[in-house]
Amino acid sequence: MSQITTKSLKGLMSHPSTKEKFENMLGERTQGFFVSISNAVNGNALLQKADPNSIIMAAAVAASLDLPIDPSLGFAYIVPYGNQATFQLGYRGYIQLAQRSGQFKTINVTDVREGEMAGRDHLTGEIAFTWLPDDERITAPIVGYIAFFRLLNGFEKSFYMSKEEAHRHAVTYSQTFKKGFGKWKDDFDAMAKKTVIKLLLSKYAPLSIQMQRAVISDQSIIKNFDGDSVDVDYVDNAPLSIEEQIEQKQIERLIAHIENAKDVEELEQVYEHIMDANLGDRYATKKDELNAKK
Repeated sequence: MSQITTKSLKGLMSHPSTKEKFENMLGERTQGFFVSISNAVNGNALLQKADPNSIIMAAAVAASLDLPIDPSLGFAYIVPYGNQATFQLGYRGYIQLAQRSGQFKTINVTDVREGEMAGRDHLTGEIAFTWLPDDERITAPIVGYIAFFRLLNGFEKSFYMSKEEAHRHAVTYSQTFKKGFGKWKDDFDAMAKKTVIKLLLSKYAPLSIQMQRAVISDQSIIKNFDGDSVDVDYVDNAPLSIEEQIEQKQIERLIAHIENAKDVEELEQVYEHIMDANLGDRYATKKDELNAKK
């Protein structure tokens, strides 16, 4: 789908070329989808300042995946970045695309509350959980996020990320988060769930053509899209500076120290650095494990 010279979103949606492209993907649902584009833009002051072509490009990817862009549904979003619009997939969108493939028996993602993580097998990577009753967990603090799937052939896999790890992921991969705005800032839990399920699926699951397109397009400005291939620009995922790389390496070393500590005395050797790196939850979990072995 190529750029069209016009200054208005309304002009773009009424252009014959645009209508034809969307009708090929959505058929009779095109007009309703156009209404949802207008609603999404009208409800976002920053998106109203974005280049109309970038909005249509992002919407076209959502249409090709047959996902609604109503922000309240959580499947896909059109998100402003400066004077451009980016396409972003929600965690419900990833689940929807996986279910459509017909290869998944079960797929889910959830937050993990304080007291629910019973332990981790560091050889197999498996984590044991003791889930709290719904009326108790709703008030318990969130400490992490886990995604899980089981295929029809019996293969299953899970992926866990602590809240601290999710925070570091946001700092590492989202410039807008570091500047204090964007989806990570507005709805951290939803973005963390999306991250764990995206990483789980992209690393371990069979990926349909739609899923591959979604992974490539997620969190990018769509520069060109012809239905089969997509050209993207990951503007919100800029390379880390030298200082940020050094900081990330330090965090990785601290995590390794925590995981490999043989006793509480060894664990506490770099306590101040652990706290400075916002690794308190991981430290506390490891300390409990070590005390339990005494």
